Amino acid sequence: MDASKVGIMALGSHEERHGAALPLDTDAKLASHVAQEAAKRAGAKFIGVLYSSHELPGIDTGKHQSLEEVLDELRTALLNAKRALEIKAAVLVNGHGGNEPIRERLPALEAELGMRLVFNNTLIDLEGPHAATGELSMGAAVGIVDFSRMVNHADFARHPEVGFVGLREARRRYDWAERQAQEVEKRGVRVDKFLGEKLLECVVIDVINDIREL
Repeated sequence: MDASKVGIMALGSHEERHGAALPLDTDAKLASHVAQEAAKRAGAKFIGVLYSSHELPGIDTGKHQSLEEVLDELRTALLNAKRALEIKAAVLVNGHGGNEPIRERLPALEAELGMRLVFNNTLIDLEGPHAATGELSMGAAVGIVDFSRMVNHADFARHPEVGFVGLREARRRYDWAERQAQEVEKRGVRVDKFLGEKLLECVVIDVINDIREL
């Protein structure tokens, strides 16, 4: 398949709290950065970013939509790309952990749309705890960190979503959330632009590999 027939779509959240120093739409911005860079290098087509996002039960970090709402928007976006751009396959670059249940629904969506779909979760796999060092560092690499507010970023009383440290229900429900919270409590958070650049480069390369496999 020619790379120009592959669409790259970003999945993120637009209204999710990310501590003091990162914007609400951090996930959408990071996923869009990766999707556009991979599309540019591989000759694929960047076909946009979803407005909606899903969240797992017991995690209160902002405004999200139901899984069915997200799937409806995704279905429409992919169908429009197929009709207007003759897209035959798509890589979904996920920048929001709550979107992971979409992966399980992709086989049915592939059959319905007649398109091959790949769910790339590498951004989530590499960033580590929510709004902590990995995500802050990637944010610095793309220029979305407000360094003047870093002094308050790890104030868990005011920003309990950082590392999920103050999200007691999430920590009780999910072992991974408890492990990440303990990591942030122990190590704190920092910003390392070089680390962020390297993490993003790893994700871009992985998405390019998905494009080539398609």
